[in-house]
Amino acid sequence: MKQYMKRVVLVLCMAACLFSLSACSSSDAGSDINPTIQMQLEQLPASFLQTYVALPDEQAQEFKEQMELQDQYKGLAEGVDSWLNVKDDLGALVSIGDTVEVEAIDGGYSATINAVFEKRNMEFGITTDRNVTKITGVSFVPEYTLGENMTQAFWHTVIGMGTVFVVLILISLIISCFKFINQAEARFKKTEKPGTEPAQEFVPAAEEEIEEEELSDDLELVAVITAAIAASTGANPSGLVVRSIRRAPGAKWKKG
Repeated sequence: MKQYMKRVVLVLCMAACLFSLSACSSSDAGSDINPTIQMQLEQLPASFLQTYVALPDEQAQEFKEQMELQDQYKGLAEGVDSWLNVKDDLGALVSIGDTVEVEAIDGGYSATINAVFEKRNMEFGITTDRNVTKITGVSFVPEYTLGENMTQAFWHTVIGMGTVFVVLILISLIISCFKFINQAEARFKKTEKPGTEPAQEFVPAAEEEIEEEELSDDLELVAVITAAIAASTGANPSGLVVRSIRRAPGAKWKKG
């Protein structure tokens, strides 16, 4: 742990010195890269790559947080996650190349170096600002074989298409469940409403039957009816006895 931190401090001190020298000579840079800047940039990639290679996994987060606190090294902090993603595909470091490719890019410079690992080669690069006072980014580009690239492309395609088909299947299942949802909702509403009794068939009221009324006590009415019967039949009224009076249904006098 202490040895690693000493190495990190040494690399950062060296980078700071190179940055200060680059800042002094950057004003002389024209369309071509200033020789002093190129010489200084050629020394940075190998040192930073060795820093990443020696970084223990348990110290990765701490290193990242320390670099984020320093504005000129935030690019190194962003590269920690990229390194952790590719280190298992690389294996142990075998050697770092001697040739560094330096070129001017939009807003600064880039320096790239090749390294040999147990499993495959890798291209490591850093980018700086125009004044070469800040690391703006790092990149790890492992060299995969054609078969490995085809395999990765195949699995990416399978995962992508599989995700699409799974989503489509879920959507179709949801749509197919709509009818069951509607049926359940209809049953639920039916149970909420009180049961309605079937409408009773309207039956026209029949003519009210007039109960027989004993009218023997109504002497005046009896006398009138007796007189009317006697007049119509020519019978003697004394021989007629009215015991009851009842309205006949459908009487002819009503129709007239």
